[in-house]
Amino acid sequence: MTRPPSSEPSDDRRRVLVVAHTGRDEASKVAAAFCEHVEAAGLSVRLLADEAPALAGYAGCRADVVPDADTAAEGCELVVVFGGDGTILRGAEVARPSRTPLLGVNLGHVGFLAEADVDNLESTVDRVVGRTYTVEERLTVDVSVVVDGEVATRDWALNEASVEKTARERMLEVVVEVDDRPLSRWGCDGVVCATPTGSTAYNFSAGGPVVWPEVEALLLVPISAHALFARPLVVSPDSVLAIEVLATGRGGGVLWCDGRRTVPLPPGARVEVRRGTDPVRLARLQPAPFTDRLVRKFDLPVNGWRGTGQPGARAGRQY
Repeated sequence: MTRPPSSEPSDDRRRVLVVAHTGRDEASKVAAAFCEHVEAAGLSVRLLADEAPALAGYAGCRADVVPDADTAAEGCELVVVFGGDGTILRGAEVARPSRTPLLGVNLGHVGFLAEADVDNLESTVDRVVGRTYTVEERLTVDVSVVVDGEVATRDWALNEASVEKTARERMLEVVVEVDDRPLSRWGCDGVVCATPTGSTAYNFSAGGPVVWPEVEALLLVPISAHALFARPLVVSPDSVLAIEVLATGRGGGVLWCDGRRTVPLPPGARVEVRRGTDPVRLARLQPAPFTDRLVRKFDLPVNGWRGTGQPGARAGRQY
């Protein structure tokens, strides 16, 4: 059962916003079970209006329903997301405006943004109810599209902003700039501008480096560039990256933000990427090093590792 949110909820009322990949029955069922458990523990549950009908068929809890807007997570102590990285990126769109921490429960494949697995739902509920988690801030990028000297669009990304060609049979002609200085002209399939968090996403597939999330940097990776100098670049987090779609080219391009939001780029358009003003806050249940996460997610071979040889050097490591 769902209900509209009360107009003035009491200040001591604990709330969590639940976001789920409602196109998958498993995600809806697990999200509904989570809602019931946390409500039984005394927390209030909030659902997005476009997801509430799908979850209502499974949930027995009384959830508040709110529009999918920048204010959706206001007053919540967590946004809990059930799905893969794509769903978690959607949750980030909801959580970021109010700086609400985001907790991802993985139902996808690799799931680098997720912190919990669906098999550990009971433990996840206990940690949420007991507030036994830490919160870390992840760097984002702000993106501006300039057309005819005017800012036409502003957007942001947690993983990456990519400029890509729209015509399969043609290369995209671009000039790349770093801190107001031209770097190189490329005929390419596109250019990825990524954050350290996004270094294991599109950046990784494009041949860019894996960067530990606590490192502050911006990454720039050309995609299939026809040039002698076409290597991935790592620059200062305070640098400004710019990609200009050449007006002399035979076609425009498209800007993708986190693979979710698109902006058409006509010839002559300019895309500027800089450090975001607002980070995304991720809730962490385990203090595991990022190295362990890489090993687990990519199933990397580490057999034979002996560490420092000190007692306890491998304690707590599960490969």
